[in-house]
Amino acid sequence: MAKSKLEYIWLDGYYPTQNMRSKTKIEDNFSGKLEDCPIWSFDGSSTKQAVGNSSDCLLKPVAIFPDPARKNGYLVMTEVLNADGTPHESNARATINDDNNDFWFGFEQEYFIMDTHTQLPLGFPIGGYPGPQGMYYCSVGGRNTHGRDFVEEHADLCIEAGLNFEGINQEVASGQWEFQLFAKGAKKAGDEIWIARYLLDRLTEKYGYYIEYHPKPVKGDWNGSGMHANFSNSTLRECGDKETYMKICEAFRPVTKEHIAVYGEFNDERLTGDHETASIDDFSYGISDRGASIRIPIITVEKGWKGWLEDRRPASNGDPYKIAGRIVETVKSADV
Repeated sequence: MAKSKLEYIWLDGYYPTQNMRSKTKIEDNFSGKLEDCPIWSFDGSSTKQAVGNSSDCLLKPVAIFPDPARKNGYLVMTEVLNADGTPHESNARATINDDNNDFWFGFEQEYFIMDTHTQLPLGFPIGGYPGPQGMYYCSVGGRNTHGRDFVEEHADLCIEAGLNFEGINQEVASGQWEFQLFAKGAKKAGDEIWIARYLLDRLTEKYGYYIEYHPKPVKGDWNGSGMHANFSNSTLRECGDKETYMKICEAFRPVTKEHIAVYGEFNDERLTGDHETASIDDFSYGISDRGASIRIPIITVEKGWKGWLEDRRPASNGDPYKIAGRIVETVKSADV
């Protein structure tokens, strides 16, 4: 009788930054299909999602991927439900209004690799600083590049898991990296980012590292970490009209605070107007402008206003479900 290991992954009830939790369910003769993943339960009182005298919460499987690091293993992304089967208040995925998957998202996840011994980013000496920014971005060689073996292994794991993994690069600060994922459908995009983060975090256990998702972990003249959200729907992909793009961009202006509220904790430390960011207190957009809130990619313009937009404000610790859900709502509100 074949036995499979199903790793059920969910988001806890901590606010405003949720954490991943997971546990393993052993199933006999498992088909590998999502529809054959049973609903499971967990102790919500231990994750700030229930009280002790009524602690059961449910895990509803919503996406499944092969686990490249475990024999007969699967990674199961789940939504948290109340005991009566309704979505838990911490379940942002259930609130996304994109059932037809018209919205496509490409997330750029930045992060710092931290050494558990020094509690510093890779490349930072104890009691001091490495050389200034400038030579780390997309660098090669042991003088400026730190953590490549780890990053390459993570990329392999994501590809083997079947994620639509699109690339990696070292970022502007020492020990800072980025990976990119693309998905058709806001919910699927969120699923894949969370699974990629799970694989990243789990891999650190083998290396003696941990991942820092704080958007400004190193103070001073160092870049922060974001999770730029590239997005489109059929209108943006097909309209061929500058005025339509302007109307969609303008739809973001009156709900700036609503977006910032779900774009990640401590984002005010990153969105200062410096280091390739717009100020958190402003809203702007511009063609090929990496200092704007929303960048209109030059390729979109060159293709006759057919393409996508990039919201550069989301922080590296943001929840892609909340970010995507808010973007979908705003784009749908535009009078086009």
